[in-house]
Amino acid sequence: MEDVMQAAHRFVKERFGERARDLLPLAAGDWSKAYSFLLDGEDMVIRFGAHSEDFEKDRAMGFYSSETLPIPKVLEVGETESGYYAVSKRVAGIHLDELSEPEMRLVLPQLLGALHDFQRFDFTATQQVGIWYPKGAGHDWAVKLLSVAEPRDRLPGWRERLDASPYEAQVFDAGVDTLRQRLPQLSEHRGIVHSDLLNRNVLVSGGRLTGVIDWGNAFYGDPLYDIAWFLYWWPWYPGWQDIDLQEILDRHWDEHGGRPLQMKERLLCCLVHIGLDHIAYSAYRQRPEDMKRNAKQLLTYI
Repeated sequence: MEDVMQAAHRFVKERFGERARDLLPLAAGDWSKAYSFLLDGEDMVIRFGAHSEDFEKDRAMGFYSSETLPIPKVLEVGETESGYYAVSKRVAGIHLDELSEPEMRLVLPQLLGALHDFQRFDFTATQQVGIWYPKGAGHDWAVKLLSVAEPRDRLPGWRERLDASPYEAQVFDAGVDTLRQRLPQLSEHRGIVHSDLLNRNVLVSGGRLTGVIDWGNAFYGDPLYDIAWFLYWWPWYPGWQDIDLQEILDRHWDEHGGRPLQMKERLLCCLVHIGLDHIAYSAYRQRPEDMKRNAKQLLTYI
């Protein structure tokens, strides 16, 4: 039987012929597999996955690339025998997750500033594409966050698996109740959220951002969600524990017009949702230790 690498090699040769060479595997995510290769002498990446909408998001976001927040252009999206593929220019650099403490101190303020500036774009065109939700711009924020408790096509049976761990299921339900109580108090804030800025999705070279990739999890919502992402996952990175993340965030707010309205309340709802989402995901993937750790962290917010 043809293995995954052989299938990728065969597809690339059939699609690009002698224009392509040196296909090599890159890190695989949960929803796609990536390979580097040369196309007409240029460094490229080809990804294979089951969800074309993920690649279409990447293609849409490429139009909003800037010097401060570089997003690689997707050159081609198409169909394979078993799914979909996307070709984009390869970005040089190491992953944000791999940065040392001094490197992170240098790069994180750049990323926060770039994300702030990114929200100034007019995203009307992405709404017209309709890739974020079937009807374009999607649900209001409360509906979006509370949908974390609903069935999901990509995580079939997650709730049943969670219910096999009664304590974690109880924590999950308490978190959902917290959202239901707090969300009605929040005003609506609409931007584009990446929602996966770790997990090898930000690249850095020479102390500068070189690429923000994989927008497959992106959605319309409160831009503070991406700030909450760092607050939530920071304890999971031992090498960064001597960095005062709150100090960096405070400096960021001072440089960008002060703290956002309802910041504390908005961040709390984002943090609770991140915890809930990853309890559900860990249950689906049958990763009990991750499920327990996320449940323990969620308790600190509710």
